Order: sequence, then C-alpha cells, then structure tokens
Amino acid sequence: MDAASKAITYYGNYTPVGDVLVLAICLVFVALIHTAYINRTRNFLYLRDMIVLLFASALADIIFHMLMNLTGVVPNVIIYLFRALFHLGLFGNLWLYVLYVKEPLHLEPEVNRRYFVIATCLYALMGLYELLGTLMRWGFYIDEAGRPHAGFPAFSIGYGLFVLFLLYIVIKNRERVFKQVVRGVVATTGIAILIMVVQQFYGQSSFTAATFLFPIFALLYLVHANPYDLEIGAVNVSAFEELIASSYAQKKELFLMSLFMHDFDGSGRKFPEGVQETMRFFITHFFKNSTLFQLSGGHIVLVVETSINPDYREGARKILGEFAREYERFGLDYKIVFTPTYNKISAENEYVALFHYMHGLMQENSFREVEDKDVKHFIEQKLIIKELADIQNKADIDDPRVEIYCQPVFNIKTGKYDTAEALMRLRLPELGLVLPERFIPIAESHKYINMLSRIILSKTCREIKQLTARGYYLKRISINFSVFDVREETFCSTVEKIIRESGIRFDQIAIEITESQSEDDFVIIKKTVSELKDTGIKFYLDDFGTGYSNFERIMELPFDIIKFDKSLVIASSTDGKLKNMVTHLARMFNDMDYAVLYEGVENDDDEERCVEMSAKYLQGFKYSKPIPIERLTEYFEKRAV
Repeated sequence: MDAASKAITYYGNYTPVGDVLVLAICLVFVALIHTAYINRTRNFLYLRDMIVLLFASALADIIFHMLMNLTGVVPNVIIYLFRALFHLGLFGNLWLYVLYVKEPLHLEPEVNRRYFVIATCLYALMGLYELLGTLMRWGFYIDEAGRPHAGFPAFSIGYGLFVLFLLYIVIKNRERVFKQVVRGVVATTGIAILIMVVQQFYGQSSFTAATFLFPIFALLYLVHANPYDLEIGAVNVSAFEELIASSYAQKKELFLMSLFMHDFDGSGRKFPEGVQETMRFFITHFFKNSTLFQLSGGHIVLVVETSINPDYREGARKILGEFAREYERFGLDYKIVFTPTYNKISAENEYVALFHYMHGLMQENSFREVEDKDVKHFIEQKLIIKELADIQNKADIDDPRVEIYCQPVFNIKTGKYDTAEALMRLRLPELGLVLPERFIPIAESHKYINMLSRIILSKTCREIKQLTARGYYLKRISINFSVFDVREETFCSTVEKIIRESGIRFDQIAIEITESQSEDDFVIIKKTVSELKDTGIKFYLDDFGTGYSNFERIMELPFDIIKFDKSLVIASSTDGKLKNMVTHLARMFNDMDYAVLYEGVENDDDEERCVEMSAKYLQGFKYSKPIPIERLTEYFEKRAV
C-alpha cells in the first residue's frame, strides 16, 4: 500500500460523530453553568476557558476533515491552519489543566513557578512542532500531488507527556487536596488515556477531542457544583462566600436581603410549603438573575446584582409587602435585614457575621437596612473581640489595655468620701477608650469576662494598698462581678488568693452582684456570698428597682448595701407615690441593717430628695464622674497623724 493509500485510509477512518458529541456536550456545559449555581473562582475561569477551547478544537477538527476532502481545491495553508487550531486548542486545554490543578495546592512560589514553566515549555514545543513539522516536512504535510502525510506522531507523545506531568503534580501533592478529588481526577484521566489507546489501536482519530471531556466533567462535578435545594431553590453558605469574594474581586455591587426565622434555626424543621412557595416566588418575580442562599436552617439570603437591577430598592419594597401578607397567613416570627455591599465587609467576607450582629440589635417581626454607622459599630466590635481574645490568651494580670476608673461615693453621715466603685475601661490602640456598655456584653458572650474581672480585682487591690500606705483613709472599693464570674467553680478561691496576695484587708473590697432570675444562679450566688462573707468581704446588691427584684430572695442573701438604681432617683422627682414607696423601702432596709446607696445623683435637688428617702450613701455626677483610680487622692482624706 503506497503512502497516499495509507494517508487516505488513516483519514478515512474519521467520523465526525465524536466531535459533534463534544460540541453538544460543551453547549450543555455552558447551559448548565448559566442556569445552575457555580462558584466563580479563578479555577472556574480556567475551567470555563477549557470548555471554550475544547469546543473550538472539536469544531476545527470537523472543518479540517471536511477540507481534507477538498485538497487541490482549497489552499493547503487553510488545511494546515485548521489542523494546527485543533492540536493547539487541545494542548492549550492541557496547559490550562495544569494551571487549574496547581491553583488549590498552595505551592511554594518556586515550585509553583517551576510547574508553570514546564507546562508552558511543553505547550510551546508542541506549537513549534506544528509549524516546523509542516514547513520541514517531517510532520503533517500535503505533497505536490495532493497526498497527505501524517509524519511523526508528535501529538500522541505530547499528549502523553502532558498527562504524565499532570498525574505527577496530583500524586506528588495528594496530601494537599481532598482525596476524593484526587481519585476523581486520576480516574477520569485514566479513562481518557484508555480511550486514546483503543482509538489508536483501531486506527481511529474520531474521539480525540472527546477524551478531554472526562476531566472537565469530573472537575465541574467534584469542585464547582453547588446543587440547588430543590424545595426553595437555595444554595449553601460556601457558595454565598464564594460569590461575595468573586464579586468583590470584580468590583460588582450587590444588594443582599437577609431573612432570619429562629423557629427553623438549629431545630431540623423545614420551612412550611407555603413559605417555600413564597421564597421561590421572590427569586423569580422581583429581580433578574438573583440567587438565594441558605446560610443555616432558618437563615436565607437573596443576592441581587445592582447593575442589572437598577430598581432593586423597589423590588425590596415589594418583597416586604409580600412578606407582610405572608406573615398574616403563617404568623412565624422573622427578622429582615437589607444591605448593599460594603468594601470593608466584602474584603473580609464578613456578611454572615454582620447579619448575626444586626439580628442582635433587632426586635422580632421587624426589618432594618444596614447603615454606615452599623458597619462602623460592627467593625469596632470585631476589633474589641480581637483585643479581648488577646487579653484572654496572654492572661497578663497587669495588662495595660484594662484600665480602672472609679466613682467616689459620698457618705452622708460623715460628709466625706471613704468608699468608691471601681469601673472597668478598655484602652485599645485603634479605638481609644472603650466604655463597659460596649465590651462587657461581648466579653460575657465570648467567655472573656473572667479574665477581665481578675485583672480589675488585682489592680484595684494594688491601688488600695498604695493609698493605704500613703496614709489615705478608705473603707472599701466595690467591684462589679458578672453572674458569669460567680458561676466559675474557682471564683471564691481566686478572689481570696488575689486579695490575700495583695496584702490588703478583706473588708477593703466589696463585691457588687446583680440579682438573677435564674434559680440555679440564685443558689450559686447564695453559696458564694455565704462563703466569702466569712473572710470580711462586703457585698452590694446592684441595680435594685430594675428588672427582677424578689424580696424573699434578697432576705436570704446577707448583703451589706442595697444600691437603688438611678431610674428610681429620676422617677421620684416627678412621681410622689413612687417617692413614698422608695422611702418606705429604704427605711425597711435600714431597719434590717442594710445600708441604702442611691445611684445617679445629678444635682442638689436629687441629693436633698435622696436624703429624705433615707439614704446613707450617694453616688453620681454631682460628686464626680468616673475618674482614673489614681485620682481618688483628690477625694479621700489622709488620716490624722
């Protein structure tokens, strides 16, 4: 058989069915990418380009074989061009595959660069061969008689080298990748090689492009697929975070609508069918190309791209109206938060945390749009949490970030200042002075409060020691302790240890506790007060008159001082009945050997009224705002020599 016959036989075994199948499947991929939710990462862009190249390669292969039947009619250079496009498209696909595979491995820069250079050199060599092989006639070419010659099988060798290099990267770095992904990539690559071998054995070339489909399908399924929840049409929280990251990188502005329903969060319950139907309605009827995400069992977020939805606020208004009607129907509690994207939040991908923060500020069955001040406070809260965590981890009893302020207390009997209340402040590098109403709730919720309480007790004891040594007279300084402190099994021993090691008398420290409604907490507080009372430590009941006050329980606890909340002082100025009631309560406590301290005394009228209401101690801005503990020398007197 002459060369022409061999060439004709070789190309005669081609059928376009394989390439047509590739074109069809590539179009299916494109359709799925645009209708399913896909994580738009950098790797996805590589995968998308691989699909485009594969489509172009299959199309070029079909055209090349059509032109082969027209040799002598069509200029050879056009035939060469389409054959080169076919091969270079496939090698470009393999080159992108290398870039794709090394992306999630987080390789050292030198190794990453080496892999890139090797893949690029392989691609360049294959491209150079396509050009020189045809020009020098040791590759594919068509002779003067119009007969094609296959030449040296460089494509198969190049294909094999690329595949070996890919397998080398994956297997060598298999510990850096989820093993199921490694198995999927290796298995599909193996199937592709098997088909190539079988095809070569039968002298076929019809399914070359088709072998490239399998790795693409594996990656799309294993890595990028984020299936919709079939009931409400939502994808998961990781997909939400991927969307935020990619939108931030591409400078796309989004509008987020968050719905939180606590009845379904963490309970395992599913949204009722009517609610699901409403959610599906929201996705399809109010915005173009919006996506619904389910962040947790009862928390969903609808994301809208503002550039293609210029009337997104009108859509949000309609959703609120629709939801109000649905609330009348189902009666399920909700919180709705609207927010545009903010660069500072997007950069850190903190929208889930921002929503949780906003939920904490809201009442049930309300909605709220995030404002600049909310973002500012949220970022500040993150900084506070970070600093509190650092204080907790360092466990430095002298941590300079924790400062002690004091508010002097006026003793009506002596007309002097001999006690004070210690108040905690944080001085943080990025925020300056932070007041307790900002950081105490955070410290309690994150379990950092115990360390802060130990620091304030230690620093207060040391300052009492210094004041006493310098000859100043003070009866005691009180310190607020949280119920979270008292719950600690080592609370009593820790307090005793710190006071004892400071060298001051135990009765120079008072512990302020707010009564708890919890029966368990009451038992713990009663045990704590009884145990520490024997050491000489004094106890104050803080905030009497607010929230929960149970006289029976108060009588069971051996407090020394009852602190009437400032709200009673304010209300007594305008309500005669309340003033009489407060007066009778104060007299009753005094008769039972509880001293009464009024907080929130602002002026002379307050002072006069509190004295009439049987006060023994007064505290408020009339006497002093909270001051650094070192300035108590301005109020305390020195003992007579």
